[in-house]
Amino acid sequence: MVNNGVGIDIKNLSKSFGPVPVLKSLDLQIQPGEFVALVGKSGCGKSTLLRLISGLDSPDHGSVEIDNSKRQKINPEVRYLFQEARLLPWKTVLENVVLGSPMRDVNKAKQALQEVDLKGREDEWPAVLSGGQKQRTSLARALVGNPKVLLLDEPLGALDALTRINMQALIEKLWIEQGFTVVLVTHDVSEAVYLANRVILIEDGNIALDKLITLARPRARDSSFAYFEKHILDRVMKNKMTDPVVESFSI
Repeated sequence: MVNNGVGIDIKNLSKSFGPVPVLKSLDLQIQPGEFVALVGKSGCGKSTLLRLISGLDSPDHGSVEIDNSKRQKINPEVRYLFQEARLLPWKTVLENVVLGSPMRDVNKAKQALQEVDLKGREDEWPAVLSGGQKQRTSLARALVGNPKVLLLDEPLGALDALTRINMQALIEKLWIEQGFTVVLVTHDVSEAVYLANRVILIEDGNIALDKLITLARPRARDSSFAYFEKHILDRVMKNKMTDPVVESFSI
């Protein structure tokens, strides 16, 4: 596997919306090329953390450093994939992807579409695409900019089960081939265990669990997979008593 990603260093990060604190003095280090999944109940702060890393929001306190540099407002090497594809309906598939290229490079856009298995769909309109095809187009738009960091905010949440599995395999394949750093927000613990090197549970604005996933790739949903899935899900659902100190261990 190549490693073209960059590190992310989050220090003492806090964010409130009005009187409601969402993130509370959070510290997190992500290594170059690492695949990290953020899980937790709705409203725990995981999507807020993703937006702070991207520069779409600004913290109240603390800092986000990407590749040892203070995060600029918008970093072109950091790409964000939303739950909705957010394609422009008046532009073709190819034209939507070209928008992701800083140089508006049509050839690179075509290559990105080929990488997400949409070769031959360049001249179609977003309205005729399936949900999975729209997300593939959005993923191609992110890839055409040669990202160092890819931020995924539940991009597969609205897809049917089979399409979701196919998209998970595609994301893993592209990550292995291109080596960018990935931070994924998901409610699906199984998806987090399947894709990530580390699964981090955000709870009440803090890191409650930092779990290293030591499964070999390609991953099979066997007994070892079930162990990680159950351990994390139990902690999310608080089915057993745990110390409030961050857990970090593996088998």
